[in-house]
Amino acid sequence: MGKIVVNNVYKIFGPDPASVLARTQEGAGKTEILEQTGHVVGIRDVSLQVERGETFVIMGLSGSGKSTLIRHFNRLIEPTAGQILIDGEDILRLNAKQLRELRRSKISMVFHRFGLLPHKTVLDNVASGLDIRGVGKDRAREQAREQIDIVGLGGFEDRYPQQLSGGMQQRVGLARALATDAEILLMDEAFSALDPLIRNDMQQQLIELQRRLHKTIVFITHDLDEALRLGDHIAILKDGELRQTGTPDEILLDPADDYVSRFVKDVNRGRVVNVGSLAADVPVMRADEVSTESINRIVAESAHGVAYVVDDGGRPLGAITAGMLADNPSVADESPANVAQLHPVASVSRASVVEEMLPLVASNDVPVAVVDDTGRCVGSVSREAAIGALTRPDSGA
Repeated sequence: MGKIVVNNVYKIFGPDPASVLARTQEGAGKTEILEQTGHVVGIRDVSLQVERGETFVIMGLSGSGKSTLIRHFNRLIEPTAGQILIDGEDILRLNAKQLRELRRSKISMVFHRFGLLPHKTVLDNVASGLDIRGVGKDRAREQAREQIDIVGLGGFEDRYPQQLSGGMQQRVGLARALATDAEILLMDEAFSALDPLIRNDMQQQLIELQRRLHKTIVFITHDLDEALRLGDHIAILKDGELRQTGTPDEILLDPADDYVSRFVKDVNRGRVVNVGSLAADVPVMRADEVSTESINRIVAESAHGVAYVVDDGGRPLGAITAGMLADNPSVADESPANVAQLHPVASVSRASVVEEMLPLVASNDVPVAVVDDTGRCVGSVSREAAIGALTRPDSGA
């Protein structure tokens, strides 16, 4: 089970939400509900799962319901219907005392407008969550200093918020959230008020912090580039409805509907799509397994008429193609050590993006080998697959 599980959540704003819930569940539209009842449908039948230690981005345009949804996770907003589980526990069943404990110990929130206390120093702002939890003053300040150093604000402990730039204030807000060592960070448009260069720096810092801390982060944004850069998974909302959830590659390569297609149509896929997501299976054989029978069989079964020859560690030495066999049938009988007889194979890390491998697919006649961190072959990418990844879903290609 995921760290956070959302099951069929509805949120209707108005004087009597329960009275229009059934109509909403039966499919009445947002505009129809508003015109006929005066109620506003904020969230409609949303279900999703956030895995432990991932950055999950919820995105959409203004009015999509993304900020409403995230506030359900710490019950700043109560749902009209549905279920929300954290670590398997239904938080809607928590009493007031249990809910306070959840907010103090398990969930921290970073706000859009920083939310700093202007009369407190950086150190006191960062320590404020610990003070609320009853941590001793000396220990709270010690933990606060550690987080201030982590976000790069060492030396600014005695400054006040108004003495800091917007980016520095946002770092204070992040340090405050980290200081409580909460397992879950809720970040609501945390970087949207920042200038582009500062915003880029904060995104990179969050990526680096996440590599070290492995928090469960739910990040709200209206910026697709930010979502693609930060998210392990992305949920796209429109008018309170969940239109698609997936990895950045899945969102770009297989949009669920026309709305998502339009949303992502201007993205440079070459700079985002991961090579590993394109990797197709390719037949491989060790050099000491090369024989006429094995090559004929494997090459015939290959989608591209290609088989890789690998060393004992699975690292590609070269390729044998159907064309090579036709031109020189004796290639299968060559000594396994004679790799000069093999067709050269270019390799690319599965962590690379498509743009980085384009020169390789353009200059090689056989599919490029996709390798893991040890150099072991884990698949291949053909020229057609690479070009397909760059094609917009609405292009007709």
